Amino acid sequence: MPEIKIDLKQTVNNSYKVFIGKNLDLAKELKKGKFGQKYCIVTDSITLKLFGNSLLKYLRKNDIEAELVSFQQGEKFKTLKTIETLAEEMIKKGFSRKDTIIALGGGVVGDLAGFLASIFQRGMPYIQVPTTLLAMVDSAIGGKTGVDLKAGKNLLGTITQAKAVFIDTNYLKTLPINQIRSGLGEIIKYGIIQDAKLFKFIEDNTDKILKLEEKAINYIIKRSVEIKAELIQKDEKEAGKRMILNYGHTYGHALEKLSNFTLLHGYAISIGMVIVNKIAVEKGLLKVADAERIKKLFIKVGLPVTTMKKLSNKDIKNDKKRDGDYINLVFATKIGAVTIYKEKCL
Repeated sequence: MPEIKIDLKQTVNNSYKVFIGKNLDLAKELKKGKFGQKYCIVTDSITLKLFGNSLLKYLRKNDIEAELVSFQQGEKFKTLKTIETLAEEMIKKGFSRKDTIIALGGGVVGDLAGFLASIFQRGMPYIQVPTTLLAMVDSAIGGKTGVDLKAGKNLLGTITQAKAVFIDTNYLKTLPINQIRSGLGEIIKYGIIQDAKLFKFIEDNTDKILKLEEKAINYIIKRSVEIKAELIQKDEKEAGKRMILNYGHTYGHALEKLSNFTLLHGYAISIGMVIVNKIAVEKGLLKVADAERIKKLFIKVGLPVTTMKKLSNKDIKNDKKRDGDYINLVFATKIGAVTIYKEKCL
């Protein structure tokens, strides 16, 4: 029988830089980085009014060719239908794979725009310009993209790294307090899974953080990005160590779905972390004192710790981390350390 080998071995460099600061000169960085021939700003209907139109004018004023496409704001619009609509608009505006998408917005925009970039004409570059605290420390970093299905959150997607991430803390000025708290849910998570010092800093500086005092905000953003960067450098495709970033997310994602995505992500994973902490205590993996300390910090920053929705195995069985009849749950063993545990879900 004839046998033909197709040798596709290659070395891929997905490295990129994350820029953190105030009043970042995006036009200057785009010209320096030469990310694409022209740029398509992808944003949602709310961010369009707040920042989208002004960013478009700013880029054009600086001799950067740019267009803008948008979709209705909200997790329920993070769908394949939205991807199709945006792609059709991009075709009409003459974009090709040699151009670059700018994902301008929160986590929904970043996930959706990144997924669009990964499949548009079989792949084009994109950069992240997150405008929420949650996106700055979480979804804009690490290359996870995707859309939701009726069965659950982010069930279709790719891991496609951005070419650069620009975190401008000026965007935080317009955020309502519930969005700041939502971002803190992820930041506290980083402290629990990897950095007890970060956790203690949030305990000691809650008021400064909620008031967006520059020094405190810059520290928690920078430290969060460093922790996530360290984990994805070791495990880009989530085959091992990166899984610890999912601490609290299995139950959190289920709660988001049960709320029809009206519950903010940071609020959902706050409850999710409390749920897994309770299980960890029952298994003898986590001390009661540490579980209570974590819960107190969630309460202190204004995050929920209980839910009226009683979750069952049925609610988590479609989670992406499922492995046959088991699911990989992340349990805290103390503040600053976690372990991955296989739990039967069927």
